[in-house]
Amino acid sequence: MTMTIQQVIDAITAAIPDKPGSDTVDTVKTGDPSRPLTGVVTTFLATCQVVRRAIELGANLIITHEPTFYNHRDEVDWLGGDPVYEAKLKLLNDHGIVVWRFHDYWHRHVPDGIITGVLRQLGWEKYADAEQPALCAIPARSVVELAGDLKAGLDVASVRVIGHPNTLCRRVGLAVGAGGGRWQIRALREGRLDALVVGELHEWETAEYVRDAVALGQRVALIVIGHANSEEPGMAYLVDWLAKRLPGVPVTHVPAGDPFWYA
Repeated sequence: MTMTIQQVIDAITAAIPDKPGSDTVDTVKTGDPSRPLTGVVTTFLATCQVVRRAIELGANLIITHEPTFYNHRDEVDWLGGDPVYEAKLKLLNDHGIVVWRFHDYWHRHVPDGIITGVLRQLGWEKYADAEQPALCAIPARSVVELAGDLKAGLDVASVRVIGHPNTLCRRVGLAVGAGGGRWQIRALREGRLDALVVGELHEWETAEYVRDAVALGQRVALIVIGHANSEEPGMAYLVDWLAKRLPGVPVTHVPAGDPFWYA
C-alpha cells in the first residue's frame, strides 16, 4: 500500500517521544501532504539546487533541517512579489514538492540526530561522552591538527580559528548550528573545553570572548566550520535512521553544500 506524505511525517514524529510542542518550526512549508509519496530527499537546506535534484530523483518530499524561505519561521508575508521567493515557490509548486522541516524533533531525538551524524562522519563515536555526546574527549591534538581533522573529516574547504596554533586540545565541544553567543560561551566555560567547534556565530560575541581569553593567557581555541558544514552530516545520517522505520521507502540524501566559495 502506498503511503501518503503525511503518513511518513506522522511515522517520523511518532518515533521521537520528546515532542517539541505547539510552537515548533517543524511544519509543512509547501505542497499537499495528503498526496501519495513518490520518494524522500533529506538535506540540510532545501536550496533550489536540492529541489531540482529531488525532481530528477522523482521524490516529492524534501525533509529539510533549516528554513526554506530565509528566516527561522519561514514567514513569507514580507516576501510577496520578491522574484527569488516567487521563482522558488513556483519551482516547488509546479512539481508538487512538499517541504517539511525536521529541526526541533531531530535535535530532541535521544541522542541528538545531528550530533550523532557528525560524530559518525568524524569517527568520534568512541570519544563522545555517554551523557553529553557533543562533549568529546579526544587524543591530544594541537589546534592546527584538530582543524585539519575537521576539514578532512567533514570535507570542509576552510575553517576559521582563534587561539594559539600549538595549543593542545583534549576536551572538545561540538556546538553545531548557530546556538548564539551566550550558549556558546557557557558551553566553553562550563564544559572546561580546550576547543569549541561551532557552525556559525555572531562575530562580536563568542569570537571576542575567546580572543580575550587567549590574550589573558588561557589555552583555549575556537574553530568555526560553517553552519551547513556542521549539520549536514546529521541529515545524511537520517537516511539510515529512516530505513529502519520506513522499509521500502526510497530515501536519498542530497547535500546542500557550503554556500560560500573561498577566494
